[in-house]
Amino acid sequence: MTDSGRTRVPGGASSPRVHSALTSRLNLLGWSALLLAGSLAGAALATFWITSTPFIALGAGIPLTLLATALARWLADLHRQWASRRLGEPVGRPYLPAPEAGSLARLWTILRDPATWRDWAWLVVNAVTGWLTSGLSLLLFAGGFFYLLYPLVYALTPPQVFRTPLGGAFRLHDVAQTFALVPLGPVLFLLWFATAPRLADLNARVIRLLLGPTEQARLRARVRELATSRAETVDSQAGELRRIERDLHDGAQARLASLGMSLGLAEQLLTDDPAAVRHLLAEARDSTSSALAELRDLVRGIHPPVLADRGLDGALQALALVNLIPTTVVTHLPERLPAPVESAAYFAVSEAFSNAIKHAGARHIRITVELGPAGGLTMKVTDDGRGGASLDHGTGLRGIARRLLAFDGTLAVDSPPGGPTEIRMWLPCASS
Repeated sequence: MTDSGRTRVPGGASSPRVHSALTSRLNLLGWSALLLAGSLAGAALATFWITSTPFIALGAGIPLTLLATALARWLADLHRQWASRRLGEPVGRPYLPAPEAGSLARLWTILRDPATWRDWAWLVVNAVTGWLTSGLSLLLFAGGFFYLLYPLVYALTPPQVFRTPLGGAFRLHDVAQTFALVPLGPVLFLLWFATAPRLADLNARVIRLLLGPTEQARLRARVRELATSRAETVDSQAGELRRIERDLHDGAQARLASLGMSLGLAEQLLTDDPAAVRHLLAEARDSTSSALAELRDLVRGIHPPVLADRGLDGALQALALVNLIPTTVVTHLPERLPAPVESAAYFAVSEAFSNAIKHAGARHIRITVELGPAGGLTMKVTDDGRGGASLDHGTGLRGIARRLLAFDGTLAVDSPPGGPTEIRMWLPCASS
């Protein structure tokens, strides 16, 4: 039996792969041109910095050096972004934080920063490696075109040019002889096709080596993060204690004081006015119920009982049930997590969930929580609302980020205008 509705094309399966590979090489060709231009700009910038540094003692060199350093960092950041995309892993910025005011203090911080000197070393090195990588790739591609079209070039150019394409010892005398060089075109194209990704990877690795943070810089950054996280955690805990104290003072404590007054008045009226005593006892019962309800709400805000009883899965399901907006909860948690991680994850998801309800105008919300194979807890809160959420606006998302940072967690926001919004959170942990 034959299939008459389809035509089999030999090699058809490999055609998309060839097309994809060619598109990738052409994309690298464009990047090679940009990187080569960046190499030239870096060489000029290094020259400018070297000439401006001796004038620091005269005062005029300060703004010139700051300008040259800012331009060098901007150029280095562009190359870091390209290397990150090429290598598939982020290449961080290793710079020390500069003071807000004072040009001399700022200049001194920049000059004593090892990353600044590595930037200048990279500018010099890149002036060489840029030609050996991006320049060589462009040269192979241009050489392929040149030799493939060499008969036409020979015919259209004046007699004194392009007559010795392989050096002075080899001279051509007519167009017929030029066709012997045409096979060099495909050979150079094949060389370019085969070496373009490797040359690009080599350039990216050099960028990562010289512009990426060193182990010492990573340790310094980690110490700063931990110090900031500790200070924010202490402030957050102090604020939480103040909130609990305020809620107790204004709520349950006031109701219990009122309850004591009502019982004391009932004791005085017990023999003279039984009807008033019954009314006071009814008020006392209502005050007791209200105080108990407020205490339950307060305890639930500290650590929800459902979280202790049913774990993170059950607590999130309960959170979704009391919401009027349709909410889907998907969890993949094979076992219970450590209590501190469960609490941090619950309140982070709860805050992101509340933000979606209050500000997004969403019609549906989805909560996804799963434990990864490496032991990390991934949480996502997605809504189909208006979008535009950002860490720079409001305190809700920043509060979530601070809560997660105390556990070495991370938060990322993907919320284009018009939606949808996805809040991605991650916590390092292992099942208990």
